Amino acid sequence: MLMQSKTGDSAFRDIDLPPVDIAVTHRPDGTLILENRVPLPDFDPIFYAHLERQAARQPNKIALAERNAQTGDWQSLTYIQMLAKVRSIAQGLLHLGGGPNRPLMILSGNSVAHALMRFGALAAGVPLCPVSANYSLMAGSHDRLKHVFSLVKPGILFAEEGAPYDDALKSLGLKVETVVSRRPETLSVPALSFDSLAATQTDPGLTAHIMSRDPDGHAAYMLTSGSTGRPKAVVQSQRMLLTNLFQAHTILGGSHQWDDKLLCWLPWSHVSGACNMSGAAVFGGSFYVDDGKPAPGLFEKTLRNLKDLSVPYFANVPFGYAMLVDALEADKELRQAFYKNLHLLLYGGAGLPQPVYERLQAMAVAEVGHKIFITTGYGSTETTSGCMAIFFDTDKVGVGLPLPGLTVKLVPTDDAYEVRMKGDVITSGYLHDPEKTAEAFDEEGFYRLGDKLNFHDPDNVAAGLYFADRLAEEFKLGTGTWVSGGRVRAGLVAALSPLVADLVLCGEGRDELALLAVPNMVGLSGMAGGAVAGDPLQVTTIRAAVADKLAQWNAANPGKSTRIGRFAFVEKPLSADRHELSDKGTINQAAAIRNRPDEVARLYAETPPGNVLVTA
Repeated sequence: MLMQSKTGDSAFRDIDLPPVDIAVTHRPDGTLILENRVPLPDFDPIFYAHLERQAARQPNKIALAERNAQTGDWQSLTYIQMLAKVRSIAQGLLHLGGGPNRPLMILSGNSVAHALMRFGALAAGVPLCPVSANYSLMAGSHDRLKHVFSLVKPGILFAEEGAPYDDALKSLGLKVETVVSRRPETLSVPALSFDSLAATQTDPGLTAHIMSRDPDGHAAYMLTSGSTGRPKAVVQSQRMLLTNLFQAHTILGGSHQWDDKLLCWLPWSHVSGACNMSGAAVFGGSFYVDDGKPAPGLFEKTLRNLKDLSVPYFANVPFGYAMLVDALEADKELRQAFYKNLHLLLYGGAGLPQPVYERLQAMAVAEVGHKIFITTGYGSTETTSGCMAIFFDTDKVGVGLPLPGLTVKLVPTDDAYEVRMKGDVITSGYLHDPEKTAEAFDEEGFYRLGDKLNFHDPDNVAAGLYFADRLAEEFKLGTGTWVSGGRVRAGLVAALSPLVADLVLCGEGRDELALLAVPNMVGLSGMAGGAVAGDPLQVTTIRAAVADKLAQWNAANPGKSTRIGRFAFVEKPLSADRHELSDKGTINQAAAIRNRPDEVARLYAETPPGNVLVTA
């Protein structure tokens, strides 16, 4: 057992860090078993019970809010108003025959109506499956949506905006399924009005029905990214959802500020976004739907919302933080509003580059006189959401340590550990896929995440773990040399900051590694002394800066498995429509390489063109 007391030096604003109390078991084969000894509190495993409690406790507090599309003003529902609509929707879903054999599929993005449909389904015991809006809105044959439709077999579909989803709905060949929409008149398929569903008269026995739900039954089917094939539907139960929320609240409850204002853009078709929204409802916070996200033309909306709300807690993916630090450094008003009430920042989806972390902290110290606590939510769809976190004083990015109620198994592999997990937050398996389910667990019932972790300090487990690599991202060069793709890419993103936002690492079957870089236009403009048009490598100062940063990297990483031979910026932006980007902005490396054969070919051309930099 290793223990570390909380810091107590008030390096962070009003953060009461708990003691690190991790039990460590050493097995003869080098395997380590880690468990957090802090006990979980007793809690009701039925989600609806927490909505009812908050409505009784603070009926007039804002529960959900979103911008009015016409006026831009915030429009909201109080807890007592939300509870009434959730009950009506639950009753309406039951009237439509919703249940274990007629799940609810949600096609639309984040909105108050989406949240109400989700909560209503959980109350009624209707399994829900939120699908990335891209599956419906992208052009083409809707193959991924058809695959999910066939897998989940929903009886009810929610397409809030109507018309934009018409082609997708028609492609499904609907027969006995019911479509619900706020704009049913804009659809060419029969549809029920959401407003009428949300006004359903409830039956006297509804509460008894809700509270009799099996907390271990199927509550949600959350889709995997599908980066290595077709998406799988991960079975989640209400007990999983509530355990995950109370894990985080037990360790970081005071700093999470789930009972205050929350602003979040992360899609609810992914577990991290759904966790934040559900956490606000369970612990009595006011959740504001962010109508922006880290993408051109949309990030400005997030910045406006941050100025407006000055939230105490903010979550984002590393790519989003890379855009945010540029904006904060350039806008004093934004910077003041952002840090004014801030207690905690959380990143997930990938490792936060150390330079981005340091820029966030430097501005915090300059603005409010102290650092802001920055943590992570490490986990996967199969672990409900993040189930490891940083809850100790550190200035290093990483994945932290297990939260209460989780057992982590670290199996030695090369110079790191393969990570496996067991606990109430772990899925029972994949819907209608016993073969993939069996492959996902080891002989002791531990779920295999497919990641490799390592210790910041091998002699001090309490210093936490960091992400070392993704097993699926390992590949071989043509020389037979193995490349730890995830580790190398993460290191290069940090080394090339602030000139690049992200990278596609190429080299499988080739003689050397090469990079296709996603440009960070703010960083490049600063380097060039003005706006950059066309290929950034044609700007002398930028080309020299990239060459210098790569020379430094190669000097420190001279081996074939790490040295970069060639570099180019992507010719066209990465595309979610082509499955190169997830909803969270993370890159599907395999899809990006597969979709860009000409760009990869010019990287490795015998006589490379001028838009390719060849390292010395």
